[in-house]
Amino acid sequence: MSKLLITTPISHIEGLVKYLKKDFELIMLETCEKENLNYSEEIDAIFTNPNQLTFNIDKFIFDLFPNLSVVCTASTGTNHIDKEESKLRGIKIISITEERDTINKISSTAEHALALTLSALRNIPSSFDSVKKNNWSYLPFIGRQLSELKVGIIGYGRLGKFYANYCDAFGSEIFVYDPYKDVVHPRIKRVKTLQEIAYNSDIISIHAHVNKETIHLIDNDFLKKCKSDVLIVNTSRGEIVDEKSLQNKLIQNPKMKYATDVLEGEFTNHDSSSIINFSKNNNQVLITSHIAGMTTEAQSIAYFRAAELLKNHMNLL
Repeated sequence: MSKLLITTPISHIEGLVKYLKKDFELIMLETCEKENLNYSEEIDAIFTNPNQLTFNIDKFIFDLFPNLSVVCTASTGTNHIDKEESKLRGIKIISITEERDTINKISSTAEHALALTLSALRNIPSSFDSVKKNNWSYLPFIGRQLSELKVGIIGYGRLGKFYANYCDAFGSEIFVYDPYKDVVHPRIKRVKTLQEIAYNSDIISIHAHVNKETIHLIDNDFLKKCKSDVLIVNTSRGEIVDEKSLQNKLIQNPKMKYATDVLEGEFTNHDSSSIINFSKNNNQVLITSHIAGMTTEAQSIAYFRAAELLKNHMNLL
């Protein structure tokens, strides 16, 4: 029986361990550190997910497991895996990136983007903190009304469309930038340049995959063009935002806000994140711990499909 190393929490997903145990001998290291991994010639496959992963699956990991043939990630993103090194070694990468029937059922990340948007606009976290201190005043927490704001969306794939539809339901004016997607909607305008998003938007929500084109897409030049009170929402990947430039923009513009579920280098350096440290001293930044896709329903759909793909690849179904 093939040995499957688990490097992501799965015990809480009802039925998944039992499903995998039918065909694999499981090595459960759901919350391990890189230093805790030991050399083994017996590991045939890895089952993972970027959330909670404290290391990248790279050359170091591949050297530890010389007979590894496949890495299966229950995610659409794969930037936690060294794809060039895996290709050199003939290691297959399985993800749910192109599993349209599966991922079209998962709206959790877009819902979380909306939750971050509303929480930041209405100052919900800081108002609740104030209430817990026995204060009861609305004056420090006067927010903004989504129906009167212009929303710029970067990336009009599955999640960008979900988010656009949510904002449309609130009555927002919506602009979309995506050079690879058409927009067929009577109330959603497609713009030709990223600069138009910066100039026009009160809210900017990022729904793009991370790649060579999108790393630091939100950089100093882009931020200079943004409104001084813009709210930027990121449920995509931390690397898309240049956090150093972002912090400088936040310092210069006290009414600007950043609401994010992801950080630059979060898989290896989240404990030393400068944006987390920055957030401790003001209410301009709202951070959640990469929970956008982590609902009971979304995890069950994604993880079971990834497990099924893994079994198919290894001719176990």
